[in-house]
Amino acid sequence: MDVMRHCSSFLLPSSPCAASSAAADGDGDDRAPPAYALVLLNQRLPRFTPLLWNHARIRMCADGGANRVYDDIPGLFPHEDAVAVRNRYKPEVIKGDMDSIRTEVMDFYIKLGTKIVDESHDQDTTDLHKCVSYIRDFTPELDKSNLCILVAGALGGRFDHEIGNINVLCRFSDTRIILISDDCLVQLLPRTHRHEIHILSSVEGPHCGLVPIGIPARSTTTTGLQWDLADTEMKFGGLISTSNIAREETVTVHSDSDLLWTISIKKP
Repeated sequence: MDVMRHCSSFLLPSSPCAASSAAADGDGDDRAPPAYALVLLNQRLPRFTPLLWNHARIRMCADGGANRVYDDIPGLFPHEDAVAVRNRYKPEVIKGDMDSIRTEVMDFYIKLGTKIVDESHDQDTTDLHKCVSYIRDFTPELDKSNLCILVAGALGGRFDHEIGNINVLCRFSDTRIILISDDCLVQLLPRTHRHEIHILSSVEGPHCGLVPIGIPARSTTTTGLQWDLADTEMKFGGLISTSNIAREETVTVHSDSDLLWTISIKKP
């Protein structure tokens, strides 16, 4: 079984993972660092959103996420002119059913050249789903073999929205997607791989968790955690590995079921 390696290098200005390990964030071969795409949702954006923006090769707003960029990003640069900041942080695309974006926000970004993709006819998929589909299908400039989609503002707010975002991880299980808030990140660990997670202790951890998603995990084995699992069954109504601690620089996970991995993000 192939090894999938993970590293939260997008939380740092540069990528120590790529420097220290070939194919960090990759699937185990000697290829370039990830091709990041950033999707911004209609929830409070993380304080480090500008850092994610700089790492990304394409930036998309999911409908009302454009309101957040317009309203919140200037607040991260209190000593700069708000209009200048808005001009600098211009998304390439805004996509969704367009029931949340304010008219003045849409008009502002249209004047800057942002592409608007109105999919109000589609009420069966979430705005995040629509954005992920766009990134996968209509961005030829991105290396899809090494694609990593960062989703800012994915956690917090309404619980059904959070569950919808987690469902997107499952629906696109062959694409690396990371849900990010000020407090933590969440991503899917597909059962098709063994996983090596490089812990950047300066910016994340130590609190972490592994949660079965969809079906029970009959057998999960880990190393590098305070409370490691050894061929352990996890399921809702039984044991799930929450409030664990990452105690080593590398955590390994092998399971017969898809799992959610979550780790806390440290405050400055």
